Order: sequence, then C-alpha cells, then structure tokens
Amino acid sequence: MTVHTPHPLTPAQRLGRLEDPKSDFPFYGGAPVRLSAVQWLFVIAAVVAGFAALIWPLPWAAGPMGLAGPMVPAILFVAIPLAALAYVAPGHWKALFGKVGGRELRLMLGFAFLNLVVSMAVGALVSALADVSPNAATSGLAAMGTAERVIFFAKTLPQLLGEELVTLLPFLALLTLLTAGFGVGRRGAVICAWMLSSLLFGLIHLPTYDWNWVQCIAVIGSARMVLTLAYILTKNVWVSTGAHIINDWVLFTLGLLGAGLAAAG
Repeated sequence: MTVHTPHPLTPAQRLGRLEDPKSDFPFYGGAPVRLSAVQWLFVIAAVVAGFAALIWPLPWAAGPMGLAGPMVPAILFVAIPLAALAYVAPGHWKALFGKVGGRELRLMLGFAFLNLVVSMAVGALVSALADVSPNAATSGLAAMGTAERVIFFAKTLPQLLGEELVTLLPFLALLTLLTAGFGVGRRGAVICAWMLSSLLFGLIHLPTYDWNWVQCIAVIGSARMVLTLAYILTKNVWVSTGAHIINDWVLFTLGLLGAGLAAAG
C-alpha cells in the first residue's frame, strides 16, 4: 500500500479561507492511502454494525458500579468502525485524529457555542411552526439518582465520539465517491458530502424523537452541520467530538436545572 502526502490546496479547492491550505481530508484523495469502493463499503458496514451494537437491547452484565451495561455498547459503537478502518488502512486510522492543544480547545468551545446558538434558533423556529418531541434521555435525567447520572455522563464520552464516526466516515466515503466516481470538484464534493452526511445523522435520530421528520432533519441536521464544519476546517475528529460533548453536556445540565427549578416551584 503506497503512502502519499496531500498536495497544498488552491483557493478554488478550499471551502473558504478558514480551511487550512496545507491539510486535506484523509483517504479520499490518496493521502495517507486511498481506499477502494469495496474497502469503503466494508467500513460503512462496520459503522452500521457499531450503531446496531449501540441500540440493540443486549443483556450486558452490569459490572462494577453498573458501568458495563451502558458502557459496552457505547465502546463497541466506536471500536467496530475504527477496527474496520484499521484493517483496510493498516497503521493509518489515526489520520482521522489530530493533536489537541490550546487552539483546538478554543475551537471546541467556539463550535459548541455556535452549535447551541444555531440549534436553539432553529429549534425555536420549528417549534413555532410544528410539534416537537422531547429527547427521552434528557427527560429521564431528572428521575435518576446521582450514581446513575455519573454513569450517564460517562457513557456519553465514547458514544459522542461514535456519533462523530457515524457521520464523518460516511462523509469521507461520499467525498471519495463524488470526486473519484463522479468527477465532482473538491469544493462541490465537500458541500454535497457535508449536507448528505448531516441528513443521515438527522435521520438516525428519528426513533429518539418519535419519528418527527421535520425536527430531525431541520434541528438535528442543522446542528450536525455545525459540528461537521468543525471537522471540515480542522481535519481533526477530536475538535468536533469535543464540541459535541460540550454542547450536549450543556443541554443536559440545563435540562437538569430546569427540572429542579420546576420541582422547587
């Protein structure tokens, strides 16, 4: 397997000035390696398998502090796709991840704040025009004890990384298909893959939100586009994952505070 380094991107290829011209997405263009259509199908099948492991109600043993039950599916959600990527691109699966320093931490916070603003604005608009459904997980937090809440927040760490993989691996596969298969230019391919993978992310949340199509496509999909933008601009899954964790933890905490105030009132 030949290893290549990415060529510098021209302004016409980049998605705006914020995108680093010296870095490019892995795998779609041959850097560090090019994945074939069959290899991408294998990786996407692993993404589906990881998601199935997360949502399938298997009787995992509780383990110490009741951690194994919720943690094992969340870990498999991450491990299965990464194992598949490591199999088809030996030694190069880490190309999805970058370093984490002060700049990356600031970007996590910035994109988390942007995501909260966008999702709340779109959510308010959608709720004014149509019925919306609550997130059962957020609603259930108020009824949990302290230990259960600790387990819940701990589980979100691998699970939200898995949610990044379930979006970004199809994003890269679509990028490969559009550029290599259909001859679409890089900028157009990035935009199409960005929109389609965000739509996919919204659709997999349909069971969570009582099959509310408008809510999942408009609210969840738009929030997903912000998180994917964090990856597009940095090529670093840690940045989008960190923004995702901060965003969700803020929403969970606000939900808990709101439930506490309602009970006190």
